[in-house]
Amino acid sequence: MKVLVTGGAGYIGSTICSALEDAGHVPVVLDSLYRGPREFTRGRAFYEADVADRDALETIVADHPDLTCTVHCAARIVVPESVRDPYIYWRENVSKSLELCANLLALDKPRVVFSSSASLYALTERFALTEEAALLPTSPYASTKRAVEMLLEDLAAGTDLRAITLRYFNPVGADPKFRSGSYEPIPSHVLGQLVATAEGQVDTFVLTGTDHPTPDGTGIRDYVHVWDLAQAHVAAVERFDDVLGRSGARSDVLNLGTGAGTSVRELLVMFERVLGRPIPVREAPARPGDAVGGYANVDKAARVLGWRSALTVEQGIASALEWR
Repeated sequence: MKVLVTGGAGYIGSTICSALEDAGHVPVVLDSLYRGPREFTRGRAFYEADVADRDALETIVADHPDLTCTVHCAARIVVPESVRDPYIYWRENVSKSLELCANLLALDKPRVVFSSSASLYALTERFALTEEAALLPTSPYASTKRAVEMLLEDLAAGTDLRAITLRYFNPVGADPKFRSGSYEPIPSHVLGQLVATAEGQVDTFVLTGTDHPTPDGTGIRDYVHVWDLAQAHVAAVERFDDVLGRSGARSDVLNLGTGAGTSVRELLVMFERVLGRPIPVREAPARPGDAVGGYANVDKAARVLGWRSALTVEQGIASALEWR
C-alpha cells in the first residue's frame, strides 16, 4: 500500500515511515520542515509544503493516485509553547487539519489515521484510562488535539471521510535501526531533558511537579517505545476497513501505550540505572499546562489491531542515549 504521512519528517512521523517500509508499504511524505529535518525524508517521495496547501495535495494525488490512506501526524506539540501562544496552536493544529480533511475528501482520499494525544484525558483515581474515560484537556495543545478528534467525528458522520484516532501516551526511544529519532537540540519532553543533562547540554535535570496526587508526588506517564507506536500505525493502515467494519462505525478511537504507569521519579531512577551514573537533579513546580497523567488501558487496540507494545521503557532509554 501507498500511504501519505503528514509530518513525515518529524520524530514520530519518520519512524512511522520506516515501519511502513519495513512492512512492504510505500510512505509519501508531506512536511513543511518547520521542525523536522530534511534528512529524515531521504530516499522517500517527499513534498515540502504546508498540510493545508491544496495545490500541493493535488500534485501528490496526481503523482500517487494509488494512495490508500493518510496518516496525519503534522502538528505543533510543545505544551508550554501552546500556553504562551494558543492562537498558533489552534491555527496550525485545528484550522489546517480541517483544510487537509476537506482537500482529502475533494480528492477522494477519505481514509485518515490521526495522531492524537492522551494529554486530553482527565485524571482518575486509579490512573488507568480507557477510551471512554472522561476528557479534560489542561493545555491549548491538548485542546487542539481534542478539537481535531471532534471535527473528524463530525466529518465522518456527515461525509465519506473515515477516521481512526490513535491516542498516544508518551513516546520514548528511537528507531531500532537508527534511521531517525528525537532531533531537538534540547527537547522539552522528560526523557530528552534527561539525555541533555547526561550529555552536559544542561547543568541540571529539573524535576517539575512534585506535589501531584500520585504515590511519589510526580506525574504518572505511560512511556511507550516509538517503534511500538509506529507498528500500531502500520496495523491501523492495514486493518483500516476491518477496524471500522467490526463496529459498524465511521470513526473510532484507540489508546496506544504499554498499559503500565511510570512516575517521572521512577523514570529518573531507570535512566540513571541504564546510564550507569547519577545526574544532577533539582525539583521545581509543575510547568504551565502539565497534566498529572495516567496510563493506557490498551485492550481495545489489542482486540481490533492485534497490537500490544513489545519494547520496554529501559530499551527506549537505551536507544535514546545511543541515538544522541
